[in-house]
Amino acid sequence: MAKSSGHPPASQLIPANPSLGQLKKAAGDCRSCNLWRNATQTVFGEGARLAKVMFIGEQPGNQEDIEGHPFVGPAGKLLDAAFVEAGIEREGVYVTNVVKHFKWEPQGKRRIHKKPNAGEISACRPWLEAEIAVVRPKVIVCLGATAAQALLGRTFRVTQHRGDFLKSPLGPIFMATVHPSSILRAPDEKTRRQEFQRFAGDLKKIAKALEWLSRKHSAHQP
Repeated sequence: MAKSSGHPPASQLIPANPSLGQLKKAAGDCRSCNLWRNATQTVFGEGARLAKVMFIGEQPGNQEDIEGHPFVGPAGKLLDAAFVEAGIEREGVYVTNVVKHFKWEPQGKRRIHKKPNAGEISACRPWLEAEIAVVRPKVIVCLGATAAQALLGRTFRVTQHRGDFLKSPLGPIFMATVHPSSILRAPDEKTRRQEFQRFAGDLKKIAKALEWLSRKHSAHQP
């Protein structure tokens, strides 16, 4: 578990009835765990105010930490390519992470990703809950085990339920799939292509779900 930071918890920093802009500004001052000490900046979620779908990853990576935007590094570029393959416009979605600071360890001159622990995830959870409350997505997609377990419990296994539509109080449609970074770690180019197509296939299910929601909404219009 993460040690106490000695600072107010995230829940005390969240304004009443906040906008996304207000949340992002408040999160910039968050010290509820100690990850901020080695991070360049807070990397908050970004996207459409009333996005129908929210994609949730684990944490910002090295490039995100430098630029201050989520999913702009190699994994983000792969996610963008999968959006194109699935027919999903990134401008219409909201992307974020369960942890808003980059946790890393040095390896030579490089900063290597280190998985956040349960205490760090718990300390950051109020920000994610606030994002969900403001955006109110109809579809939530967890990218990778850390995001899925943060929302569905530590016993959840992406390998067992990947690409399935799951029941969740967070939204009418909920899915877990792999994090795009796992595709980048595939041992060879052929495997990477295969895993990318499988990942894009999961997102195509989301695109079809969005079409179904759109038709359902239109049917209820006077």
